[in-house]
Amino acid sequence: MIDQLLEGNKKFRETVFKQNISIYKELTKGQNPPVLWIGCSDSRLQTGHITQMKPGHLFIQRNIGNVAPIHDWNFATVLEYAIKHLKVKDIVICGHSDCGAIKALDKETDDVYIPLWLNNAIEAKNRVDSKIKKPATPEETKNRSRMIEQENVRLQIEHLKTYPLIKTALKEKTIEVHGLYYDLETGALTKIV
Repeated sequence: MIDQLLEGNKKFRETVFKQNISIYKELTKGQNPPVLWIGCSDSRLQTGHITQMKPGHLFIQRNIGNVAPIHDWNFATVLEYAIKHLKVKDIVICGHSDCGAIKALDKETDDVYIPLWLNNAIEAKNRVDSKIKKPATPEETKNRSRMIEQENVRLQIEHLKTYPLIKTALKEKTIEVHGLYYDLETGALTKIV
């Protein structure tokens, strides 16, 4: 597999990189992305492709379940760097359809770390389940998953807003926070309210 990655890089350099050399040379001087994108680690999501953003426009933090964990040093450093040093103007939390993290909320496992991480999303499942009846068909199960995936975006925005840095930036109107949802079946990216 590593040989495929290196061969892909060679093709990239010979085509895309060479055709856009001025953009890539400019990027060597530093970064100034307007958006912090918090998304899922799912390999089916290629953020730059689905948004058609050129390199340098998105500062990306990806993790399982597009989680904005409360009191997490790693996540806090991303926020601090993005807001204080890169001066991003928008923060996006993007969920997606067919999310394995959301499906895992219903499963018993002997994994050690994944369930601990997904505790950051369990409230989204609980909120949806308190509003609907237990799914009886595959279609109802799919709709429930979508509801939880979208509720998880809302929940993670709530988590994000617990960070003092975010509270201050929102109060000073130096950033805006957005929720988005990507549908793998249609390729559509929609706003979550």
